[in-house]
Amino acid sequence: MQWRALVLGLVLLRLGLHGVLWLVFGLGPSMGFYQRFPLSFGFQRLRGSDGPASPASGPAGRPGTPGGPSGPSWLQPQVPGAAAGRRRAPRRPGPDVCGPGHWGYVLGGRGRGRDEYEKRYSGAFPPQLRAQMRDLARGMFVFGYDNYMAHAFPEDELNPIHCRGRGPDRGDPSNLNINDVLGNYSLTLVDALDTLAVNLKTGVPPDSNNETCTAGAGSLLVEFGILSRLLGDSTFEWVARRAVKALWNLRSNDTGLLGNVVNIQTGHWVGKQSGLGAGLDSFYEYLLKSYILFGEKEDLEMFNAAYKSIQNYLRRGREACNEGEGDPPLYVNVNMFSGQLMNTWIDSLQAFFPGLQVLIGDVEDAICLHAFYYAIWKRYGALPERYNWQLQAPDVFFYPLRPELVESTYLLYQATRNPFYLHVGMDILQSLEKHTKVKCGYATLHHVIDKSTEDRMESFFLSETCKYLYLLFDEENPVHKSGTRYMFTTEGHIISVDEHLRESPWKEFFSEEGGQDQVGKSGHRPRPHELKVINSSSNCNRVPDERRYSLPLKSVYMRQIDQMVGLI
Repeated sequence: MQWRALVLGLVLLRLGLHGVLWLVFGLGPSMGFYQRFPLSFGFQRLRGSDGPASPASGPAGRPGTPGGPSGPSWLQPQVPGAAAGRRRAPRRPGPDVCGPGHWGYVLGGRGRGRDEYEKRYSGAFPPQLRAQMRDLARGMFVFGYDNYMAHAFPEDELNPIHCRGRGPDRGDPSNLNINDVLGNYSLTLVDALDTLAVNLKTGVPPDSNNETCTAGAGSLLVEFGILSRLLGDSTFEWVARRAVKALWNLRSNDTGLLGNVVNIQTGHWVGKQSGLGAGLDSFYEYLLKSYILFGEKEDLEMFNAAYKSIQNYLRRGREACNEGEGDPPLYVNVNMFSGQLMNTWIDSLQAFFPGLQVLIGDVEDAICLHAFYYAIWKRYGALPERYNWQLQAPDVFFYPLRPELVESTYLLYQATRNPFYLHVGMDILQSLEKHTKVKCGYATLHHVIDKSTEDRMESFFLSETCKYLYLLFDEENPVHKSGTRYMFTTEGHIISVDEHLRESPWKEFFSEEGGQDQVGKSGHRPRPHELKVINSSSNCNRVPDERRYSLPLKSVYMRQIDQMVGLI
């Protein structure tokens, strides 16, 4: 009998120790935490538009594949106006608290115990681990920066494998892989402001390329607006606004969408694809950020109109991120004039969009879209430049150390304070250390599957990727102690949201110069009560404490997304 008592005592002791660790280190919910939550989701399976199915329907041509990426609602054409109409109105939460529906308040499967997602991501992120990740991010930046200064300065970039500098390809100006100053991720744009100022006077040389992407031409307003307001000279802001309004007036009369490449001489769309990634991303971003910075209502009106068109024609999938049946929300690439699907790939630059949705308060939709990109990262340990959601495979295999997923992860953590996003950041940090660190810095992944590398460390890796990773884990950073006083440009530069920047003597000049109403071609201007983000799930100031240590997205939906990218 003594041995039985001994065994029973050891079992009880082990259970007790597990219970202590469970509570002290935040490895699970605290006592009484689940009392506010129902015991189950209320459903066991998700249904696509074809009828009952496992979490997602199989892809076209591959019947029976669980979680296949064809997602019937992604491939089917969107009914204009249907997306905005079917997304249910936000609940009315109490003051300063997001309502239950917004945060996916329901936790499932308590009776079954915590599943693998809750075990991995729920609970507190220990302070010691956060400090370790913060130091790892700092070390990543220092290693890259020191090697750049030692081996590449004053060249533009570092070749981290051969430890030497990289400059522009002067012999071949059309080599956009190197000469990417007109993209929306090169720091040489800042260095060349004086040259840009000269071009404001002389115009575009007649023998230059007349085609530009919408983002390239329409993403100067923040920096040039700041320059004008600091100098008291309207020239810079006026030219930037004129470019934005010219692009805005070229949008489709039927859909309200813009294309991604335009001929600046003829005003004809060379690229008719409308999406959220390359060629368009920062155009939308700067409409909103310009309003935040300068307070010009016209910028917000344009953004609201653009966001409505995006919801009507680009958004596919179920109505709500964290409830209901069907495929998860996804934003696809469509023809700007018809709204019809153009292809079945998304690019890595689109991963910035959840962060933008955070700024407008559409946090629930941001949670879902971010989860989709994170699932792709988990599968490959990086984000391929293009991913084909129908084929469950990359279309373009390289990863140039882009920051967009990290940026959205950081902003979602700031909005929700959910430690899930600290786990995401840790995954990204560890993947970068494992797969991209080389002799003199961090190298571009040439192929996300075989992890072969290219000899290039682009400037945005230090200025954005490392910065957002560091800020994610540095809770005491001065940026986080300043409330809403700071904002990031599309290049990750921190700027002060100063009331002084909302004062300009030329506001009337800008509004009169436009002539025709710039927002609605029909001449309608939203009334004051309409100046809000269209389709926003809600605008809330903080996350309830009881939501801090549960998943931002229910486990069943996380599993669904993992299946749809071929992860499980």
